[in-house]
Amino acid sequence: MTALWTEQTLERPCGGPVGVRVYKGAPQDKLAPLVLHLHGGAFTEGSVANGQAIASLLADAGANVVSVDYPRAPESRFPGALEASLDALRWTYKTCPAIKQARLFLAGEEAGGNLAAALALMARDQHSPPVTGQILLSPMLDPCVGTHSAREAEAGPVGCKWADGWHDYLGSADKASHPYAAPLGASRLMGLPPALVITAEDDPLRDESLSYAKRLSECGVFVRQEILPAPTGWPEALQATEADPAWAGRLKNCFSEFFQTAGALLKASGPHPSVP
Repeated sequence: MTALWTEQTLERPCGGPVGVRVYKGAPQDKLAPLVLHLHGGAFTEGSVANGQAIASLLADAGANVVSVDYPRAPESRFPGALEASLDALRWTYKTCPAIKQARLFLAGEEAGGNLAAALALMARDQHSPPVTGQILLSPMLDPCVGTHSAREAEAGPVGCKWADGWHDYLGSADKASHPYAAPLGASRLMGLPPALVITAEDDPLRDESLSYAKRLSECGVFVRQEILPAPTGWPEALQATEADPAWAGRLKNCFSEFFQTAGALLKASGPHPSVP
């Protein structure tokens, strides 16, 4: 992972400033994919530094990447992180010099995968900005934390970092029914951009990742699904700072291939479809 980055601060019209880390993966290519990236941390932890492994792999796969240091719970509950991420997405779309030619993608791991999926829903509903694809790595989508893979990993509703993270993020149980808070429960998934959903055999969030991939596919969304062999240590290992985790090469290839596939689908379909 060799991509270089610069730090910037985004001043928001409402709410406090948000830091972003900008990775130049393809500085000479005006048509390179542009990715808004959201790190993990169960909504309560993490930073752009913890997101460096995935952001760098996205850049190494040929993209320019804007990684967002969104506010964390419980100080900022839903929809605080999502609103900050949406401001960052709009800023990215507005300020990128070649955005009219570049393809815009969303990407995130664990809690960041939740935010990326929610942003895809919001961009569809608001008809802007046009999103070419979404990359969801071990996305945190089930506030019940009750899937088989979660129980298998001895994760559950009490004393579990993901359950505690959901509690701190949502604040109250009624928020769990909001589609932007928990996209897995959204009743309308049609018209979303193509998705790359990646999980692992030993991932506690595996079942909710695959359930979301299935629901997207059933709603007519193009989905590429990848399940990495164990052991990976996901999703915690997605925030690893080691230079070259064993799964890095495969992820880089998946990203590169998905950029090409999503771009080809966009070209074949013409302008982004309107919301059904």
